[in-house]
Amino acid sequence: MDKPENPAVADSAFLKACRREPVPHTPVWFMRQAGRSLPEYLKVREGIPMLESCMRPELVTEITLQPVRRHGVDAAIYFSDIVVPLKAIGLDLDIKPGVGPVVEQPIRSRADLERLRDLTPEDVSYVTEAIRMLTAELGSTPLIGFAGAPFTLASYLVEGGPSKNHEHTKALMYGDPQLWADLLDRLADITAAFLKVQIEAGASAVQLFDSWVGALAPADYRRSVLPASRKVFEAVAPYDVPRIHFGVGTGELLGLMGEAGADVVGVDWRVPLDEAVRRVGPGKALQGNLDPAVLFSTREAVESKAREVLDAASGLEGHIFNLGHGVLPTTDPGALTALTEYVHEQTAR
Repeated sequence: MDKPENPAVADSAFLKACRREPVPHTPVWFMRQAGRSLPEYLKVREGIPMLESCMRPELVTEITLQPVRRHGVDAAIYFSDIVVPLKAIGLDLDIKPGVGPVVEQPIRSRADLERLRDLTPEDVSYVTEAIRMLTAELGSTPLIGFAGAPFTLASYLVEGGPSKNHEHTKALMYGDPQLWADLLDRLADITAAFLKVQIEAGASAVQLFDSWVGALAPADYRRSVLPASRKVFEAVAPYDVPRIHFGVGTGELLGLMGEAGADVVGVDWRVPLDEAVRRVGPGKALQGNLDPAVLFSTREAVESKAREVLDAASGLEGHIFNLGHGVLPTTDPGALTALTEYVHEQTAR
């Protein structure tokens, strides 16, 4: 099921690093590079609710392109939100400013599962349209597809919104393991369908964000989460595009996240990359992992910390430079541009 690839995109530093091939320089992109910290993003989003902005192809195209233009990063990531596919199948949810996704009726019973119908390409036709527009504009720059992982989606649905302790989520996971497994399996199908739409429209790689999975112990991850994440990665495997897996606070889970089927494992800032590679094992590229808060320090400090990341990555089979989590909203965009240039200069081969 290989998809036709622009040869210049296939030859990009980003995709070469994903495939663990020699690169002209270490490729750079930043999670949440499209938005929040960019004045041009705030301008085009003014007065437009978050979910609505994800459904306007011209706006998605402009927002996705902004950091590529400004920072000269090696990949674009599709501008979306993890709850977009859930909204697309008719769930009553919204993204409240300063709060995050809020679900009107949380999913906590077997009857609630019936509200999670299959996602069809027609449900997200605006995604197909936006990605076609983007790949035409991006030229040789690869586009990364985007989706939330089953555990993180489930935790939003079960809690009804963001949660610090995930008490309802864990109560369901431990108290009704069969309902929990069925919920994650259903979400895996929805997520896989969402990623397939993006790949078929032209995305060159995909990243599965499991933002909240660091709340789990390894044994719980292996038993209650890994099967659903693996199902997503296996569903998109025939397309032969790199699959990236990322979570926050997942130092204890890195090996398992690779086991789920990722080609590239994202690492947050808490574990140095030379230690992360030991935990993940051979045959995977790594992505990361500068602490996003470092960007608020002096240029010398940013370069010094970036150097530490590059030194820790020197023995890796493949390395994509990124932050250990998303760009913080009040980050100076100039610091990101300077960091991109620094990594490119330091790693030019």
